[in-house]
Amino acid sequence: MLPTERIAFSAITERPPLKLPGNARMVVWVIVNIEEWDPKETMPRTVLTPPAGGSPSPDIPNWAWHEYGNRVGFWRLLEALDNHGIKAVLAINGKAVSTYEPISRAALDRGWEFMGHGFGQKNMQKVPDEREDIRKTADAIKAFTGKAPRGWLGPGLTETWETPDLLVEVGFDYVCDWVLDDEPVVLKTRTKPIVNIPYTQECNDVAMMLIQHHKATEYHDRAMDQFEQIYHDSADSARVMALVVHPYIMGAPHRAKHFRRILEKISHRPDVVFWTGEQVYDWYLSQRPDALRGD
Repeated sequence: MLPTERIAFSAITERPPLKLPGNARMVVWVIVNIEEWDPKETMPRTVLTPPAGGSPSPDIPNWAWHEYGNRVGFWRLLEALDNHGIKAVLAINGKAVSTYEPISRAALDRGWEFMGHGFGQKNMQKVPDEREDIRKTADAIKAFTGKAPRGWLGPGLTETWETPDLLVEVGFDYVCDWVLDDEPVVLKTRTKPIVNIPYTQECNDVAMMLIQHHKATEYHDRAMDQFEQIYHDSADSARVMALVVHPYIMGAPHRAKHFRRILEKISHRPDVVFWTGEQVYDWYLSQRPDALRGD
């Protein structure tokens, strides 16, 4: 199916309003991405270009750059979230669940939601068997948490033409790859529909720090600007905003405080709630009970 066959155009101003409980007007959800980079393969991203170019193997400096995030950076992000009682969503590679068990345990102990993020950190168009990759990821999360994951985020938001179909068939309720709205939307599949929950390419530390090469302060400035506009938009109908972080990026010593500053400012707003993806999904279906009928 083409993207335009999965979802028809819809202007957000022409939809029935969405209402949150308790006079809230906006949801913020925080997604912490935990990845396992295979040292035998080309690194998914690099901070240091090899002196002679190419893709060296092993690539120690770039593998270690990422590994620092899981050893050290994650725990800075965790402390900031704990300070405000925020339950985040752990978007985690299936094989990273056991490799980085202390991270998985910390998230589980705090009641965070686990979201599938590919079995390894690899473009979904390049995995040998996409259905098996999705299934293995779900199985790894269920084996550790006792609960099948409901949400999916493709590594690098990558999909094949079949990804939404396969996600539904494996048992997922929602996906985040379709970054095209500030409200949840419904995608058609070859069986039953799947919900897409608003994610972000803009308030995403990968885009800001690794692709656009901004100073660390950009994460705070852009997130607050984005928050204020979406908060304004939510006066008549609820909106959803995502904050996306990776431990090797926003968990770095010179960046962590800017993540903390955002949480400190937003958490004081009485009409803003911090939810997980599954909370957003369940609320959306309570507002749109016919959303998954598939007609």
